[in-house]
Amino acid sequence: MDQSSRIANLLKHGKLRTTNARRLVLEEFLKAGHTALSSSEIEKNIEDLDRITLYRTIKTFEESGIIHQAVDVSGRSKYALCSEYCSSHQHEDHHAHFYCKKCQKTVCLDDVKIPIIQLPDNFKLEDSQLVLSGICGECE
Repeated sequence: MDQSSRIANLLKHGKLRTTNARRLVLEEFLKAGHTALSSSEIEKNIEDLDRITLYRTIKTFEESGIIHQAVDVSGRSKYALCSEYCSSHQHEDHHAHFYCKKCQKTVCLDDVKIPIIQLPDNFKLEDSQLVLSGICGECE
């Protein structure tokens, strides 16, 4: 499937209309593959997009189940494409993320699932993150 078809499918899945800003941001996520991107990384690559539009686009994509947040070891938010099973009601990206200390990339490890943890009855889990750190295969 070509890139413009993938973008159209992602926007359709998120029930969003196509805009130039959304197309440009999705192009960056598709180029990145499993690597999570910070808003500043996206902003550097898209010169014609103002910061407010970028933040609104990222927020809309996250709320629509197109991208998910990946926090790196420094606590900095990054974002990566969701699996096809995510929706605006439920994110299904319960996997670990790997942060490379050398190149500072954060990568989704789709096959490394976050374990289910039994909490006491009076606790309500709202979010879980599993971030592993070390040196990635490219930097090794």
